[in-house]
Amino acid sequence: MVNVPVLNASLEPQRELALPEEIFATPYRRDLVYEAVRNYRANQRLGTASTKRRDEVSGSGKKLWKQKHTGRARVGERTSPLWYHGGIVFGPKPRDYSYAVPKKVRRGALRSLVSERLRRGSLKVLDSLAVDAPRTREFLKRYGGLVDSAKSLLLVDVEVARPVALASRNLPGVKVSRVSELNAYDLARYQTVVFTEPALLKLAEDLKP
Repeated sequence: MVNVPVLNASLEPQRELALPEEIFATPYRRDLVYEAVRNYRANQRLGTASTKRRDEVSGSGKKLWKQKHTGRARVGERTSPLWYHGGIVFGPKPRDYSYAVPKKVRRGALRSLVSERLRRGSLKVLDSLAVDAPRTREFLKRYGGLVDSAKSLLLVDVEVARPVALASRNLPGVKVSRVSELNAYDLARYQTVVFTEPALLKLAEDLKP
């Protein structure tokens, strides 16, 4: 078992939490992390980039001048890609960039990332995540030590209370997420990751081999 201290809002240890080694002490798998992050970012792409082909741009289809005996190059209609405001050759069209990866790859990447964060000391566990009022100053009053100790901070709970979401959304570099929405990209991106105790236990249950 891997023992992790459970902290209160003042970052004082309250007790030890025992975590299974098969999830929180696995070797770092760079290949799985790469594939999971690449898949997540591809699935976030909107795929709305679009250009007009020569049959879609505005312009006449009339031949601009006769084919021979002008001393000029041969030319067709003004929508030709060779002309200013002509069509685009092989330009992007709206498409779906998303693709699927096996569930074992995603889970393996998450196990690898949380294990590596524990080894590096950049994963912390809080007893709870709550504020008295949905205000940024209330959030900083309670969790200012966490915010100040990291350039970027990811907070994970089983369910994010609305006051917590409202109080933290104006803070740069701070994200609050539900454990069911946790992904490899966020785990790899943020400098410090903070779980509530119930969220970490829920993650351990979800990532069982």
